[in-house]
Amino acid sequence: MISRIDLRGDALPEGPALRDLLPRADFDVSAALEKVRPICEAVHHRGDAALIDFAERFDGVRLESVRVPAEALGEALDRLDPAVRAALEESIRRARLVHRDQRRTAHTTRVVPGGSVTEKWVPVERVGLYAPGGRSVYPSSVIMNAVPAQEAGVESIALASPAQAEFGGLPHPTILAACALLGVDEVYAAGGATAVAMFAYGTESCPPATMVTGPGNIWVAAAKRYFTGRVGIDTEAGPTEIAILADDTADPVHVAADLISQAEHDPLAAAVLVTDSVELADAVEKELEPQTEATKHIEDRIRPALAGKQSAIVLVDGVDEGLRVVDAYGAEHLEIQTADAAAVADRVRNAGAVFVGPWAPVSLGDYAAGSNHVLPTGGCACHSSGLSVQSFLRGIHIVDYTKDALAEVAHHVVTLAEAEDLPAHGAAIKARFGWKVPESK
Repeated sequence: MISRIDLRGDALPEGPALRDLLPRADFDVSAALEKVRPICEAVHHRGDAALIDFAERFDGVRLESVRVPAEALGEALDRLDPAVRAALEESIRRARLVHRDQRRTAHTTRVVPGGSVTEKWVPVERVGLYAPGGRSVYPSSVIMNAVPAQEAGVESIALASPAQAEFGGLPHPTILAACALLGVDEVYAAGGATAVAMFAYGTESCPPATMVTGPGNIWVAAAKRYFTGRVGIDTEAGPTEIAILADDTADPVHVAADLISQAEHDPLAAAVLVTDSVELADAVEKELEPQTEATKHIEDRIRPALAGKQSAIVLVDGVDEGLRVVDAYGAEHLEIQTADAAAVADRVRNAGAVFVGPWAPVSLGDYAAGSNHVLPTGGCACHSSGLSVQSFLRGIHIVDYTKDALAEVAHHVVTLAEAEDLPAHGAAIKARFGWKVPESK
């Protein structure tokens, strides 16, 4: 069901050479880019009419309007299963606790007497959030995107999710209920690249956004790339992935369950176990089959995900070598199931989120740890972070110098301007002092 890669015995290569030995899904955003281009431009030129046509083409329903009526949100919340409502409310509560502590305050540095630089943090003006509605429905993603935007102080928040024919062209009612719980009342029935284009260009019913966030399929990722520079984005999210670094102290039942939990997302989902224990590897393999048979989404998601080139059991000589492997892999989700797991986790450099020990599975982070589950994929954790309050803030430097403070450093500014062959830069300083550079004190 899952392949093995044996990296024992020989010294592990460095950098890209090690990354090339590790499993990864094929996810060609560049190829998808050309296919979403005409869709995005149709939305640009035809606005709501294009959104309605694309909903009929892709979602099988003819909409009267892309804007979801306010009463539909309240009705969805009223009809929500009380247990689901309680779970969503607890997820929101915990996410607010964590993200509220991420808020940043202005800080002023006194560089010299009379000269200071203040960094203040300003939220983006308007955000378009995307909640997928394809193979699965993700009200949790509504929470993970809306809460940090709200805690950052974003004043205008809109959300888009695909139209659902079985619900009369509205997004899934659980998505609508989550929006109602969060106080997000601007919601649109638009999916995939069309939703991203709607937020990027704006239409008759939807003002343009300054930033677009939220997970999605390859078409969403391609549309985000298409609009990079026009709007801010969180990340070009690829298929989900889990890596587990485990030794012989790990429970194979837990490890197998956690691999399967991510495999059920998508046939391209990656499930990777890195271990120095052949016995654990054997036991996990034996566990995968019965646990898979006992769940849903077996043939369309779990089996192809576990059997795909993106998933494997990687054998290494020890935990130190395993750390090098998972750092090279840069997983979206990384579980540490080893002896002294907290100390091992503290040594991890590259991961979207790290889950420590047997009682912190990725599923906890997906819903109710308080952490954010919108995380970098495809190895991007080596240079990028998950979604947070910081994602929705811009740092602005405010430079405040008196005449005396400028005079003190004027000669340095002029010298550097001339060294870069930019004499007008220096002249802007000289003009303030009668064209004569003050002598340094």
